Amino acid sequence: MAYNHGIRVKENATSLSKPVTGMAALQVVFGTAPVNLAADPYGVTNVLVKVETFEDAYKKLGYSDDFSKYTLCQSMDACFRVLNVAPVIFCNVLDPKKHVKDNEESEVTVASKQAVIKVDGILLDTIVVKSGESTLQANTDYVTSFDDNGYAVITLVTGGAGDAATTLKVTSKSIDPSKVTESDIIGGYDTVTGKETGCELVRHVYPMFNMTPGLLLAPGWTQNQNVAAALELKTDNINGYFKASCIVDLDTHTATKYTDCEAQKKSKALTSPNTIVVWPMAKVGDKKYYYSALYAALIAYVDASNDDVPNLSPSNKLIGVTAAVLEDGTEVTLDTQQANVLNSVGIVTLLNDAGWRTWGNNTACYPENTDPKDRWICCRRFFSWWGNSFILTYKEKVDDPANFRLIESVVDAENIRGNSYVQQGKMAGAKIEYSEQDNPIEDVLNGKIQFYQHIAPYTPAEDIINVLEFDPTMIKNALSGGAE
Repeated sequence: MAYNHGIRVKENATSLSKPVTGMAALQVVFGTAPVNLAADPYGVTNVLVKVETFEDAYKKLGYSDDFSKYTLCQSMDACFRVLNVAPVIFCNVLDPKKHVKDNEESEVTVASKQAVIKVDGILLDTIVVKSGESTLQANTDYVTSFDDNGYAVITLVTGGAGDAATTLKVTSKSIDPSKVTESDIIGGYDTVTGKETGCELVRHVYPMFNMTPGLLLAPGWTQNQNVAAALELKTDNINGYFKASCIVDLDTHTATKYTDCEAQKKSKALTSPNTIVVWPMAKVGDKKYYYSALYAALIAYVDASNDDVPNLSPSNKLIGVTAAVLEDGTEVTLDTQQANVLNSVGIVTLLNDAGWRTWGNNTACYPENTDPKDRWICCRRFFSWWGNSFILTYKEKVDDPANFRLIESVVDAENIRGNSYVQQGKMAGAKIEYSEQDNPIEDVLNGKIQFYQHIAPYTPAEDIINVLEFDPTMIKNALSGGAE
């Protein structure tokens, strides 16, 4: 041990601040992760993983800045480093038993009893090490780990068979994200095993975590029409009654300018009020993200900072990006008029106006559907959230006697709840009622009762106009000293 005499300073890495938390916009993200770096590489394929911090994500799923290969990492970075919001549920579809490739044998140099294999994606349990013609035994002659770059490190054990080796011959296998297809993301149901994969796992979120999905996304994949359609389909009737929204990216390979976007949106038949369409991509420093990853994190942050109530529009909010870009890195610069063209056809974009901001209030159903509850993103999400909350609050009353006490308890509780949000300025009004007209005796005898509820979240002040008029009498009064 070193002998110290004097005064010293040590520095620790900067700790990330605790994320803000919220459930209204619970993100469920589908994609690929560098699972070879995970604590259990073979146990996180087509499994829903709840994550609270960046360190938690790294441990459970692995992390890489190579967002094009490992698409889940975009949302990890966006949620925990850019916006700092949690929790997030991830579903990795990369299977280290299926999406894998063999690496050629290579010779590595040993320095201070360590050798680094500079190959991406290595699965540690597949490494075979030879010293000369002798095959070394893992955990006896050497141990393996990863360095900060994600490369496998072989550390020779003192007294082991390769103790004196200066070079080693190594073979291994690596995960291969290029083998993951849209079918893996979309997933399905195996009638033989009864197992579900990919987007089908949306319905497992509530049974597993007692949380309702708020936002569904698959950055790096939803520019594909089939994936977008699959995700859109999953937003309605989750578990038979819940609703969510999904965020879909347009393909910046084909939509290279803002005037290309409407045609692509139409060709992909993106018309659901539960869908939010975004374009283009974005950069934060040198990192390039699909906009959906950042936009979803921003929505979650806005909700969490607003008492977990989704009444605020996610438009015109600073999002922390440094550029809007296409896939090839070409920067996109829009002025307000151009951005408004996209908004007019139901597409959310980015606008640099005293900082990069989200820009757009319309869901994908606009302009064909102008119903306020469907058209406006904040209203559509509020309706879905309110309905989900009603179900979660009163499901315990299912199968209770259908008597006056049950009816009164629901009406009173909902009106109190609504009045509370009205007083907070989070909605214009809320009222629930039970009427005999809506509940004929035949329905009651068959176990059915129905309430009728009016709710009115505020619409966004999207178009603010100040009418200016020249008033010559003011000139006259000024010149006459104010006298008539």
